Amino acid sequence: MLIPATILTGFLGSGKTTLLKRVLTEAHGQKIAIIENEFGEENIDNDILVSDTNEQIIQMSNGCVCCTIREDLRTTLQLLAAKKRKGLLDFERVVIETTGLADPGPVAQTFFMDDEIAESFLLDSILTLVDAKHAAQQLNDRQEARRQVGFADQIFISKSDLVSPQELDALQHRLKHMNPRAPQKVVHFGEVTLAEVFDLRGFNLNAKLDIDPDFLSDDAHHEHHHGEHCDHPSHDHSAHDHAHHDHEHGEHCDHPSHAHEHAQGHHHHHDDDVKSFVFKSKRAFDPAKLEDFLGAIVNIYGPKMLRYKGVLHMKGTEKKVIFQGVHQLMGSDLGPDWGADEERMSKMVFIGIDLPKDILLQGLENSLV
Repeated sequence: MLIPATILTGFLGSGKTTLLKRVLTEAHGQKIAIIENEFGEENIDNDILVSDTNEQIIQMSNGCVCCTIREDLRTTLQLLAAKKRKGLLDFERVVIETTGLADPGPVAQTFFMDDEIAESFLLDSILTLVDAKHAAQQLNDRQEARRQVGFADQIFISKSDLVSPQELDALQHRLKHMNPRAPQKVVHFGEVTLAEVFDLRGFNLNAKLDIDPDFLSDDAHHEHHHGEHCDHPSHDHSAHDHAHHDHEHGEHCDHPSHAHEHAQGHHHHHDDDVKSFVFKSKRAFDPAKLEDFLGAIVNIYGPKMLRYKGVLHMKGTEKKVIFQGVHQLMGSDLGPDWGADEERMSKMVFIGIDLPKDILLQGLENSLV
């Protein structure tokens, strides 16, 4: 049995430790190994540790294991897996808590690039905790914060009681443009049920593409994508009437809750370098052309591609083709058959930093049969 692993990332002060403590105290007999990759931030309190020793792996009073190893992640994971195999440690899953400034990319890649790690562990999902009070500032100032949002499979928003409903709405709106894949949940004092944290299968090659429905809403005039257009209900929808062109309706957004940002001289949120867009087509892909194109794109833009996933209608097979990736690592698989009366359509979402949207959309268009 592979050991599921969860990466917990989030802005400084967003309450990662509070969330972890909550998960640990509610573990309901689940034994969890925590790998803390924190330097100088608040660590898990000693009150839930059995003893404050110099050992690097500490058994907690609730049966969980806490690891504060400072070596690289690979070594730590191998050590934990070996101890579990030998019966020296008993745990069922691993949570890796990264520092507030960490890039979850290399952490995620460890699970795919390293055969030994892949034989013992299965990466389940990346959780990102966002501090509502400081989010606007952190997203404006720190690319690491924006990257953490782009990588997420699930976003938890903490400290929402400290901001107005309008500010919270504006933040959620902004996060959705950066990452339409990740469901957002507002949490209070780290209160999250275990079901919302574990076994989310964010890295599963499953046949559903979880994107906020607004992002996939069809517009008869054009086949794919208003990636960056705002579909917020408060928008004036007349924009749709004259949007007959092929790609997106531009990045303008007049959501009322953004207006106050201008007054304070903050960036308008569409200046975020982490963006997402969706490609959709009812025409089948030519497998060879698509493989060549995606291979080339990943080679050139891999470091800027955070997460991407697609469920594809491919010529030559009656099955759905599913692919996904993190940075340069891409995997694909055959999914279930297309249903007899199911409309065959490819849908892909790309989340990345300053990705050349036009080049990608054009290249995908050219890879169709």
